[in-house]
Amino acid sequence: MITTIARDLDLTPAQVQTIANFFDQGATIPFIARYRKEQTGSLDEVVIAEIRDRITKFKEFSARQQVIIASLEERDLMTENLRQAINRATTKAELEDLFEKFRPKRKTRAQTAREQGLEPLALTLLKQRDKDPQIEALPFVDTAKGVETVEQALAGARDILAETFNEDPTLRARVRKLFESKAILSARVKKGKEAEGAKFRDYFDWSESAAKSPSHRILAMFRGEAAAILTVHVLPPEETALAIIEQRIVKNSTRAALEVKAAIKDAYKRLMGKSLEKETMANLKQRADQEAIGVFAGNIRELLLFSPLGQKRVLAIDPGFRTGCKIVCLDQQGTLVHHGVIYPFSDSDKAAKTLKKLTREHETEAIAIGNGTAGRETEAFVRQAGLGDKIQTIMVDESGASIYSASQIARDEFPDQDITVRGAVSIGRRLMDPLAELVKIDPKSIGVGQYQHDVDQKALQTTLDDVISFCVNRVGVEVNTASAALLTHVAGLNTTIAANIINFRKENGPFTTRRDLLKVPRLGPRAFEQSAGFLRISDGKNPLDRSGIHPESYTIVESMAKDNGLTVKALVGNQPLVKGIDLTPYCTDTRGMVTLEDIAAELARPGRDPRETFKPFEFDDNIHEIKDLVPGMRVPGLVTNVTAFGAFVDIGVHQDGLVHISQLADRFVKDPNEVVKVRQQVTVTVLEVDINRQRISLSMRNS
Repeated sequence: MITTIARDLDLTPAQVQTIANFFDQGATIPFIARYRKEQTGSLDEVVIAEIRDRITKFKEFSARQQVIIASLEERDLMTENLRQAINRATTKAELEDLFEKFRPKRKTRAQTAREQGLEPLALTLLKQRDKDPQIEALPFVDTAKGVETVEQALAGARDILAETFNEDPTLRARVRKLFESKAILSARVKKGKEAEGAKFRDYFDWSESAAKSPSHRILAMFRGEAAAILTVHVLPPEETALAIIEQRIVKNSTRAALEVKAAIKDAYKRLMGKSLEKETMANLKQRADQEAIGVFAGNIRELLLFSPLGQKRVLAIDPGFRTGCKIVCLDQQGTLVHHGVIYPFSDSDKAAKTLKKLTREHETEAIAIGNGTAGRETEAFVRQAGLGDKIQTIMVDESGASIYSASQIARDEFPDQDITVRGAVSIGRRLMDPLAELVKIDPKSIGVGQYQHDVDQKALQTTLDDVISFCVNRVGVEVNTASAALLTHVAGLNTTIAANIINFRKENGPFTTRRDLLKVPRLGPRAFEQSAGFLRISDGKNPLDRSGIHPESYTIVESMAKDNGLTVKALVGNQPLVKGIDLTPYCTDTRGMVTLEDIAAELARPGRDPRETFKPFEFDDNIHEIKDLVPGMRVPGLVTNVTAFGAFVDIGVHQDGLVHISQLADRFVKDPNEVVKVRQQVTVTVLEVDINRQRISLSMRNS
């Protein structure tokens, strides 16, 4: 296992073994990647996660091997050669091919034929001698056994041969390669389903190379099949498949050989072809899932790491026409200090006075407006009221805010408020710190995926958990203000420990040192080791507690300070001093220098937020609805979703436009992620507007 993974990932066996050992000890991916660089050779989270997944697959494969061996031994079917073949198998397909012949199954046509005594006839036909099969079959006609005619005898013999060919591992492997390289993915609409399945119109009569088919088309066709709109097949040219089998089996052109060829055709069409088509479709689905999950994970990563406005006093507005706009005022920590409702579209004067009064009373530094229904109109009202020029006004993507507001997390945070207040609070907090707020919502509800509800949900959840963990631990968490939802994703913590931290904080006041975390119930030495470096205490007793330096390395920093005649406090955040320190005396070996360099970087800029500085964005004031768009217009926009076929961009008309992959740049683009990312500010050209279908085509090309 170690050797194979190392070879596949171009790593040393020692690196893979080290990672495997860490996992056996209960270490987390963020901890290994951040605080064990010298042991791993500075492998990042992505590679470490890949090693974990490979180890898991190997263990699953090994478990399947043992199940097959036990099944064969229990039925006294195991031979030494078979055992060796099973132990030599390296792929699931190879393993299942070996088991195919012995797989417990319902009674087959071949089994019936064997019970009728027709196996000798099958073996005789397989020799393909120049004799009349009719004559060879005559002795096997036996009405007592249910063989009434010569043709029935020959049909039974062909059934035995067909099953034998299907169970031949070498034949299956050869035909499988044909499926992998030459299979055609085709879709046809089912009769009478044309109107019902209009959204699958592109696939009513579709075919393409399965090996080259992109994930979004594979998943679209499979969705159409699941909806009983399409019939989908993945098959290579039948004559080529038959030729591969015949080349190995057929010896001549005798009449017996014709019987064998008939058995080969039956074996392929009735057994092997259907089996390998099912297997190929499963592999296609797995590949499409992996690509779609990768796209989704990339979008979520960009969204979670989007620039925060920071700790500012925010007035947030959840827009609405008929029911009014829900408004909330938040302090620098995101605490709700006021909530109410204004009606700018029925009583604009009163609404404007209320807003001005609230911004003065609460010293508002920024206004956050949800980008849903009435969002642009509310933004225009705020600016007309004269607030937009004085206070930074920002449109905020409210996708999933309604999901949060109705969740148990929201009810626990605001038990005395209704969902409208919770939703407005979420909009404001998203502006202040997207990561801290979005971790409270199921990522699948945020709307930045590609067929995320069609893919393997277990694989999707594993990847999303990895992404959220990566983002949370990369940024770090202020332990005295973090929500339970955020703390849950810190390396080494879980839901129970996160809740215990919150309760401990309520009962004992803010944590003053990281060591105090060991007093939290269920947070033992192992959890402390994994989590401590990612938990920050900004105003603690030890200045190192606000940095990303792990407590296990505090003694190194203390030695540095002492050797240079300084206090630790004088060293933390003093870039010129830190830069002048020679790290060599503190390095036990060359690998340890990696950790020392990280320590020095943290000392220079303790607790630095790795996210980019917030950049305000404004839509074109002249564009509010899709009817305002004219081909040729150049307008600002925000990327809302990146898919395998392009990117969707919000240009402020309540309907995202699509920049097809061919329109992303003046050069060939293989992967849209090379050019754009979620929440990126772009300038696009309007190519086409279809008001009836609510479709907007955009371009980012300059030529």
